[in-house]
Amino acid sequence: MRSLFLACYHYRRLASFPRATEAAAPVRAYCWKQFETSGYEPWRRYISTSTSKVLPWEASSCETLLRKIDSAMKDGNVEEALQSFGNYKKLHGLPEPQVLNSMIVSLSYMSSRRWLQRAFDMVLSVHQINSNLLNCGSLMKLALALARDQMPVPASTVLRIILESGKLPDVDMLSMVFLHMLKSQVGSYLVSDVLIETCESFLDQVADRREMKKLDPIKNSATLFNMVLESCVTFKCIIKAQKIMELMSLVGVVADVNTVVIASHVFEMVGQRDELIQMKRSIESLTSLPCLQYYQHFYDSLLSLHFKYNDMDAAAKFLINLHQQRKPSVFCNGLQKQSAIQIGSGNLKTGYRIMFDPGKVDRGFILGTESQFGLVVLTDGNLLHTEKALAKLIVGCVKSRNMHTLSNLFIMLHKEDIEVISLRDVVNACIQMGWLHAAHDILDDLESAGIQVGIASYISLLRAYEKENKSEEFSGLLQQIQKISSTMDDIHTNSPFTIKNIAKIVKDEIPLTHSSLFAALAEEMKHYNPGEHLTLEFNNSILFFCKAKMMEDALCTYKRMREQNIRPNSYTFCHILCGYSSMDMHREITMLWGEIKRRLEYGELDVDRDLLDCLILDFLKGGYFSRVMEVIGYMSKHNIYCDKWKYRHVFLKLHRNLYRNLNSLHDKTEAQNKRIEDVRAFRSWAGIR
Repeated sequence: MRSLFLACYHYRRLASFPRATEAAAPVRAYCWKQFETSGYEPWRRYISTSTSKVLPWEASSCETLLRKIDSAMKDGNVEEALQSFGNYKKLHGLPEPQVLNSMIVSLSYMSSRRWLQRAFDMVLSVHQINSNLLNCGSLMKLALALARDQMPVPASTVLRIILESGKLPDVDMLSMVFLHMLKSQVGSYLVSDVLIETCESFLDQVADRREMKKLDPIKNSATLFNMVLESCVTFKCIIKAQKIMELMSLVGVVADVNTVVIASHVFEMVGQRDELIQMKRSIESLTSLPCLQYYQHFYDSLLSLHFKYNDMDAAAKFLINLHQQRKPSVFCNGLQKQSAIQIGSGNLKTGYRIMFDPGKVDRGFILGTESQFGLVVLTDGNLLHTEKALAKLIVGCVKSRNMHTLSNLFIMLHKEDIEVISLRDVVNACIQMGWLHAAHDILDDLESAGIQVGIASYISLLRAYEKENKSEEFSGLLQQIQKISSTMDDIHTNSPFTIKNIAKIVKDEIPLTHSSLFAALAEEMKHYNPGEHLTLEFNNSILFFCKAKMMEDALCTYKRMREQNIRPNSYTFCHILCGYSSMDMHREITMLWGEIKRRLEYGELDVDRDLLDCLILDFLKGGYFSRVMEVIGYMSKHNIYCDKWKYRHVFLKLHRNLYRNLNSLHDKTEAQNKRIEDVRAFRSWAGIR
């Protein structure tokens, strides 16, 4: 009887394991023989019915573990759920997608960073085994949770896993993820790359015009691009910003006022004044300019470039146009027609057009009310120049000995009855700065135009000449005052005008005081850089040749730049690098890196992460792994973030099987050995097995 019960027990235990090995077959046969020879026929009926239906407390380990996972997640016992998941994975592999994604979503709702990291680790392990099990919706929730917790690297990795699967993330969710990631510098770097990769994924899925509707979700989200472009400006990722604007043109994004403003900041940083002038023409060709307060930033950037190029004529003309501009409506009515803005040259086929809606402004995306350079201000619904802008104009005109331009500005504003500049303050400030001849030139030009300044300014200049012992200028000015004294309202005497009877002639003599304009002039003199415009002009020429793929001319321009001792900046090398990259001239890029590295070591060049990032990508494409490790070493030494996922992805795409079997090469040269070591070093750094 005891043997019968033991046989029954072992048989039922073996029957509860559907995946039992063939080794258990003899045991099962022995148990069944015991039943047949025992004479207990009723047990046969019990065995046959009980094995067909497993009782709840005797379920298989697969079902038991799944129930444990589900129960633990419902009870909030994350540790037990993860432990059960690990046991299930060891015994049965990965669970069904529903269970897997349910766990990811549940972990995403946890407030602890520890559980978010575990969820991310789970996604990585599943991605390596079978990425088809991952659900796009659950991954987006995890990415949002990681971004909220300021974990930008894992968040960007999850987004890239979605893109690698051939699926496109929900644009609204993507905007929320980006919004949190953009709060940090590393997050901003990653967001710009992810947005570029997302746009390229959208474009890759559009085979012909009939599938253009696939672009609608991202095409209608100008705010998404505005957020990323603004972060590119903040962290000076100009190459990325220009790439994103080109993708906006390809995708068909309709830009709004904020886009125009941010684009103007990009062009101002690079020094592309022609692009801003083209944009200004496009904007002013519209019937009206709604949302004037936003265009303040655009005009601020353009005026800044006029000053940087030391083009005082253009700056003065800009100020005149600014004051003559008809006051438009401040509010957007949304009835304006869309217009295309040309960026770059259309003749070279290197430019592009962005659709622009002048009445479109996202109220949820707010730019700062103060202009970036403080040159243009909005007052009573009108755009006006600031005292800082006037100071820059005066300094530029004085240094370039172009006082006629400054005087013409004052004369034109006087004719238009626009009283925004105190001529007396300008003359007195020039006298206080010691620019006596400049002040005299202004007085002469105004006198010729029949504009009175007042006797006080003449007297101040006269005393300054006397103090400086400039007898010739003193006598000439004294004679000039005597000629015009009869026409001056603030002179009330018929006696001969001499320096001795000033007190009788001048009604209310105003002593020279340090005015705010004088303080602004003194401040601008500290930052005045007379050679800045030369760097900008050379950079523009280099950019033109690089876009036209005329690299020999670009290099000749760069050599002339060095011969004239004009120091290049990071944008100079960015233009040359992009030109080489567009023509796959990787060998030339290695020589360019030598020049960049030398200037970085001597402190002649500011570190530009965008430039270094592009260098790594180009070296990876060209197979220059020694240079790759050099740039990575430099970035690591200076604590500059390296996007390991992106570099690994490029390597696997282009060189997946490169030196896979490193021991198969027997007769290797020294150069081959070095190359193999460089590849091995990169594989180790990037975590590629």
